[in-house]
Amino acid sequence: MFTGIVQERARVVSFDGGRLVVESAVEARVGDSVAVDGVCLTVTDNADGRLVFDVMVETQRRARPFAAEVNLETALRAGDALGGHYVQGHVDAVGTVRSVEPEGEGRRLWLDVPAEVLRYLVEKGSITVDGVSLTVANLDDEGFAVALVQHTLEVTTLGGLDAGDTVNVETDVLAKYVERLLPGLRSSQ
Repeated sequence: MFTGIVQERARVVSFDGGRLVVESAVEARVGDSVAVDGVCLTVTDNADGRLVFDVMVETQRRARPFAAEVNLETALRAGDALGGHYVQGHVDAVGTVRSVEPEGEGRRLWLDVPAEVLRYLVEKGSITVDGVSLTVANLDDEGFAVALVQHTLEVTTLGGLDAGDTVNVETDVLAKYVERLLPGLRSSQ
């Protein structure tokens, strides 16, 4: 479980044959879970300032390819502050950046996502983009918008996005549970 509050923007050293190597100052032991651009991965080695992860074929099918830099967050521990929202690190889909527009000191980012993702979104609800906890600012039939403050643009990889780029998207898990429970609740009434 994660919060979507990025701890570090890290450089990818290599990714080949399912093995991802990232330069990082994040403190993580072998066996720890780390969200890498919103993908929950297990640390398989940690030496000389590098974290190593084995990326399963299923993960590679669901998530976009790793870029030169990635957002990192270690798993939530009991007693930690929950600054974002509950994030599982399970990518629901790959979204495509429709547009990036200046907005005050920040930017408004529009993303197009598949209909199976869009159905879980509500205005002012939570969404995770490349591991970053954000609030849905607007919705239309193709996707959603988020407002990015200057701090988010500086400390995450989202500041480097342009139209046409792809991102990992995870919807709020609570919406999925509500959808799953609703038919049972209706039939019991």
